[in-house]
Amino acid sequence: MSTTPLSIVVDKVTESIRRRSRVSRTAYLDRIRADADRPDVRDRLSCANLAHAWAAMPDTDREAVLDHRRPNLGIVTSYNDMLSAHRPYEDYPRLIRDEAHRNAAAAQVAGATPAMCDGVTQGTPGMELSLFSRDVIAMSTAVALSHDTYDAALLLGICDKIVPGLLIGALSVGHLPCVFVPAGPMGSGIANAAKARVREAFIRGDASREQLLAVEQQAYHGAGTCTFYGTANSNQVLLEAMGLHVPGAAFVPPYAPLREHLTRQAVRTALEIRKGRRFTPIGQLVDERAIVNALVVLLATGGSTNHLIHWVAVAQAAGIQFDWGDVDRLSTVVPLLARIYPNGTADINDFERAGGTGFVLRQLLDLGLLHSDVRTITGDGLSRQTLRPTLTKEAQLAFTPPPEQSPDSDVVRSAAAPFDITGGLALLTGNLGRAVIKVSAVAPEHRTVEAPAYVADSQDEVIDAFRRGDLNRDVIVVVRGQGPKANGMPELHRLTAVLGSLQRDGHQIALVTDGRMSGASGRVPAAIHLTPEAAAGGPCSRLRTGDPLLLDVLSGRLEVLLSADELATRPTAGIAAAAPLGLGRDLFAGLRSTVSGAEQGACSWLPTPFHAATAAITEPARRAAALN
Repeated sequence: MSTTPLSIVVDKVTESIRRRSRVSRTAYLDRIRADADRPDVRDRLSCANLAHAWAAMPDTDREAVLDHRRPNLGIVTSYNDMLSAHRPYEDYPRLIRDEAHRNAAAAQVAGATPAMCDGVTQGTPGMELSLFSRDVIAMSTAVALSHDTYDAALLLGICDKIVPGLLIGALSVGHLPCVFVPAGPMGSGIANAAKARVREAFIRGDASREQLLAVEQQAYHGAGTCTFYGTANSNQVLLEAMGLHVPGAAFVPPYAPLREHLTRQAVRTALEIRKGRRFTPIGQLVDERAIVNALVVLLATGGSTNHLIHWVAVAQAAGIQFDWGDVDRLSTVVPLLARIYPNGTADINDFERAGGTGFVLRQLLDLGLLHSDVRTITGDGLSRQTLRPTLTKEAQLAFTPPPEQSPDSDVVRSAAAPFDITGGLALLTGNLGRAVIKVSAVAPEHRTVEAPAYVADSQDEVIDAFRRGDLNRDVIVVVRGQGPKANGMPELHRLTAVLGSLQRDGHQIALVTDGRMSGASGRVPAAIHLTPEAAAGGPCSRLRTGDPLLLDVLSGRLEVLLSADELATRPTAGIAAAAPLGLGRDLFAGLRSTVSGAEQGACSWLPTPFHAATAAITEPARRAAALN
């Protein structure tokens, strides 16, 4: 446990979240406590239930599980062999069952979840299903574990919507101990800066499709997560910060000998939690301190903006309420300690070699910016998560402290010499609503942009305008009708090369959208997740091309420089809250109609920003919670 006093700001933000969440968190903990207090599954279920559940087990496993001699682990896997990050999971169930047997336990694949690749669907109709796939994954996880026959669960997932979905689903059965099992990043390919240059050349017409494809295949070339610091790798850092991984497990490559040892250790850890004195179900482990720790590390590493949507939803699934204002307050005291593409030139493998997550956690603990006394799957507090895994000469798993100094200060720095004194994300507010911006890659001279708007309702409109030469000037591009109600809130990565090219030409450029740019937000300032969205009647639906706009990171302002009367009297653009049908999108129409706003987590499963359990809590319990 760190001996450094906790930062006053971190303490106040945590306490504010705790007060705000008292009723909903109490209701949630009461529910999972009631689930945990039921009789053992072997006594609770009928004989027919049990026979169905374990019919396919080997005889020895079935008999041992039935008479309480063996705990039973449930595996929820997002394996498919199209998604590079999840391809290594194919053999994990066999490995997990083997390790379970070695430790007098059994394991079953409880179920599978979908796992789509945003890299494949960028700019296509499939991208309109991406955000909602998180809630589908959460529901799939709940379905997998609904058989209610497991003593603990292992969750196999890495990428963008998959980890938040698995975590939300696991929290819905929060009485179970759960351990996340990563699979690691692919090897480094072509330098990210070189890839970006060819992308910009292609959009200008200076590179062929064949040249671009050759470069993309050098970047994405094998099994494992993409190596830039997008949502997938941010997921892994946040899980480490929350103590849901075996320490240091995130960025060991697939198929490396150390990777198998870490997977086996995940099995042993789940069993130790279930059988040992440190029984900690995931619903208790994920408390307001763990959520704040995740947000602090997100800021310190310049991670993906997607998490300002996903972790709101994760927190709500555990009865915890936070908003973007909390993140903004944390950002004022959290230094930026890492530069990983798109916030620098390094990739995630460089980050790991430079000290990785363990080094960053150690620096933040020493600054008093993390809650050190949280519960983790190891039961040892957050300091344990700073350790780095290694294999001894005898091929045994061991853990060592992080380095005192980073081997590469161009990638990771100590708290004494940060890249920036504030975090990588910020909140923008004004008469257009509330938006977030990833500033860690934006140069200081580009953090304030005042320019006329170019208003579009799709990425294609912007690209067409670029090719016509209509954007060769200082301009703030507004792309509206991209929120969760309108079309599922796709990421707008097709604009990255367009906007970057204009900025390289010397223009002051910015983007404002109610859609997403996500973990690949780069050097162009992008005010994203604008809420309320246009399809919900947000002020951006009244904007017109030529309107004077201001985006100012320093003052936290996002405004159209018009009078309130003029803006209010304008008609809205009439953006329909329904996407075109076809290619599966019609099946998601119900989710679009009920989804909450971006700052409320873009949840299709919550009627309000508050956990559904709040509505069911009794009035005496409500009064008691308010007094405690």
